[in-house]
Amino acid sequence: MAAPPPLSDHDASGHLTSPFYGYLPTAWASILFTVLFIISTLLHLGQAIRSRTWWLLYTVCLAGFGEVLGWACRTLSHYKPLDNNAYLIQTVVLIVSPTPLIGALFITFGRLSARMGQQYSRLSPRLYSRIFFTCDFVALLIQSVGGGIAATANHNPDTSKLGSNIMLGGIVFQLVSLTVFCILLVEYLVRRIKDRPIKRAPPSNAYPYGASVPFIGEAPGFGQPLEKPLMRLAYALCAESLLLYIRGVYRTVELADGWGGMVIRTQYLFFIFDGVMVFLTMAIMNAFHPARVLNSEIVSGAIPLGSKVSV
Repeated sequence: MAAPPPLSDHDASGHLTSPFYGYLPTAWASILFTVLFIISTLLHLGQAIRSRTWWLLYTVCLAGFGEVLGWACRTLSHYKPLDNNAYLIQTVVLIVSPTPLIGALFITFGRLSARMGQQYSRLSPRLYSRIFFTCDFVALLIQSVGGGIAATANHNPDTSKLGSNIMLGGIVFQLVSLTVFCILLVEYLVRRIKDRPIKRAPPSNAYPYGASVPFIGEAPGFGQPLEKPLMRLAYALCAESLLLYIRGVYRTVELADGWGGMVIRTQYLFFIFDGVMVFLTMAIMNAFHPARVLNSEIVSGAIPLGSKVSV
């Protein structure tokens, strides 16, 4: 069997390129995203520690560190276009890293619905976390397995395609769960704004942690005007969900198109629909940090974001 031809860092026109990407990763853009993710991740780390919201460490912060690693490897690929390890690391890490970030959205909405009124929600706050976070974890495992298979394919096209298909399955599964979540989120906000509860409001003793009056009345949210900080957080959650949904659609199309397809070999699409989408999500969460509202001492007696929700 003849040995495969040696890889070249120049294309047919003589331009410097990487045979793995189909283009040479732009150094300044990769460095810019690396720096932006470092800043956002460090801010999240500080916010999580200061607010004692520990679950943000293994969701948002973990996602941020993964993004930093991925974009740093893309930067390395600019200077070492034939370095297959840098390419494989950024491929797997940048596909998988936003998964914990999506999990943070699920947890935040579960806590937010407890604060704004459970009677407008089809699920309890605990079920939001359990169901959707479990789906997110399963998606993470599937994507990681697929990424591991693709990374160890060693130029075997069949093994590489198998790994790609498994990753695609993980992303599609994640996109389906995110779709259901977005539907429930929008329905909840519409019902809350129009004051159309699905069920009767829970009694005040459903809210532990010493909350004597759950929400300026007999039950949180029932017939009461919305607090502006809560609505700002809700709208921020909608924006974050939309951004990650767009990113999920892009990644689905990208992997379905194949490793040699036009989508994965078009750099500006990756910048816009992956890098920008994920960074904006983290930046919005920096600006509208859930702990700033849900951990605050307000007469509504919210369930603290750093605590377990008991429903």
